[in-house]
Amino acid sequence: MKAIVLHEYGPASILTYEDVEDPKPAEGEVLVRVSATSINPADWMIRSGAVKDILPVEFPYILGCDLAGTICEIGKGVTGFEPGDRVMAVALHTYAELCVVNTAELVKIPAGLEMTTAAALPLVNVTGDSLIRLGTNVQPGQTVLITGALGSVGRSAVFAASQIGARVIAGVRGKRLDAARQLPGVEEAIAIDDDAEIDKLAPLDCVADIVGGELADKLLARVKEGGTFACFPKRNPQNAALYPTVHITTIFGQVADTTRAAQILHYAEAVRDGKLTIPIERIMPLAAAAEAQKIAEKGGVAKIILAV
Repeated sequence: MKAIVLHEYGPASILTYEDVEDPKPAEGEVLVRVSATSINPADWMIRSGAVKDILPVEFPYILGCDLAGTICEIGKGVTGFEPGDRVMAVALHTYAELCVVNTAELVKIPAGLEMTTAAALPLVNVTGDSLIRLGTNVQPGQTVLITGALGSVGRSAVFAASQIGARVIAGVRGKRLDAARQLPGVEEAIAIDDDAEIDKLAPLDCVADIVGGELADKLLARVKEGGTFACFPKRNPQNAALYPTVHITTIFGQVADTTRAAQILHYAEAVRDGKLTIPIERIMPLAAAAEAQKIAEKGGVAKIILAV
């Protein structure tokens, strides 16, 4: 099969499109013919070595976390899935024509949901959900500020928080305030690139921060005593010692409340039913993965799908 292979840590240009051995499903696994995968920040963080202390890899390594495709072979003991089933998952090594997935992680794509749309959802939905439910643990009626609310993870986080019954403030750049106010579940939007607006914030129960950097330091100061600040590795606030009563949680791969498969199905149905939108910027061929990562890594774009 063809796959995108990483032979060492480095820039996107080192990714190669090459022939590798076809994987084989073991007991409890299925072999999926990948139709589409997507570009995620996790992909270039792994590729560059930025998270090698948290998530080291052995070379050669096939990148990719999102999968949408069709089962072409089932392993021993598999029940509930058959060849021909359209499926989606958070998996490993999805920048490839074929991918092995444990059935515990696998979800049948809901009827009416396109394959390329399905490929955009799994990782960002699980991440956004976990950032809210596990990271902030926001409760009904509490106020949570979600930065990067118009991004894919941010939209998923807004959806999760609104389902809980929290009051959601969307934190976006000033030029995107109008778009943020239109997001279902958002009650207020503020310009996070305007220090005066941040200073006017009333004390917050929780912050779900997707942006990081200096903004994290500024927003940590707006969390009330006993509140929670949830973020990602490498984006932690640097002034945490000044606010010892605020609980700081870091999310990286954790799953809240239910199994990951259940989360993925719940969000996929929400997207199909028009309750949540994860915009897709463009669709590119798998062979163009290096170019796609370069574009995505610059920021300011919606999801990029790799069609296999």
